[in-house]
This record gives sequence, C-alpha cells and structure tokens, in this order.
Amino acid sequence: MDKILDIDNVDLKIISLLNKDAKTPYTEIAKKVFVSSGTVHVRMRKLEDLGVVKSATLNIDFSKLGYDISAFLGIYLEKSSLYDTVIEKLKDISEVINAYYTTGNYSIFAKIICKDTNHLREVLNKIQLVEGIDRTETLIVLEESINRPIHLATDKK
Repeated sequence: MDKILDIDNVDLKIISLLNKDAKTPYTEIAKKVFVSSGTVHVRMRKLEDLGVVKSATLNIDFSKLGYDISAFLGIYLEKSSLYDTVIEKLKDISEVINAYYTTGNYSIFAKIICKDTNHLREVLNKIQLVEGIDRTETLIVLEESINRPIHLATDKK
C-alpha cells in the first residue's frame, strides 16, 4: 500500500488550478495561491518527483480534426492471463486512446476515436485480430455530456 504523501493545501490548490487549465502560467497560479512563482515551480517539481503529476495534457476536440466517432469497446479476453500481451498489442493501435483493466463483464474497457464508420470498422477488425481477444462489444458515443477534472478538497484534515 502506498504511503500517504506529504501534500498540503498549497499543493492541492496548485494542482486544482492547473488541472482546470494546464497552460496557466506559474506567475498567475502564484497570485491565486498567495505564494511566489518560485514556490509554485518548486512545488510542481516535488509533485512530479512524487509521481502525483505525471504530465500536462491538452483537451482536444477531435471532431474538429476530422475524428467524428468516439466509441467505448468492451473487450473479452480468452484468458485473463493474456492481459499484458493484449495491452501491448493495443498500444500499437493509435486509435485506442485509453484502456482500463476492469472487473465486471469485460476484461478491458477501451476508448477509441475514428474518422467515420468505415474507419471504425477497420479499427475494430484490427483489434479483433489481436491474439488473446475472444470478442468485443462496441458502444458508440452519441454525446459527451461531462468532461471535467475531479474537484480536489483543499482543506486536508
């Protein structure tokens, strides 16, 4: 079990602000948290070293880049022991943007993005040829209604 990390309210406030917009300059974060920009920089380095902050990402509207289909894919494995092998193969398929090892009906739950239904069919065929996959179920996204960062409580007890 992981030990509890030495993270205080300042760290949580910094994370919370950057989680809303990772492009926010440290000087602006510093003003909102009432610390120096150097302190923000040092705190971020600490959070990166602890593995709390893994990277900064962009929130991209893929449809504006021609990717009009988002889908979730429930993947049934022939045997659960094939998980690592299957995940390595899925990493080679660029349209697979997230994959999770899950409980429930599916062994793996993945999110894929495609340009259109023909592209989706090609990707599904490629995925279904991966050795170790028994079958898949596809759920096409009609609308993404919520996409937000988690609210971090800044009053640690």
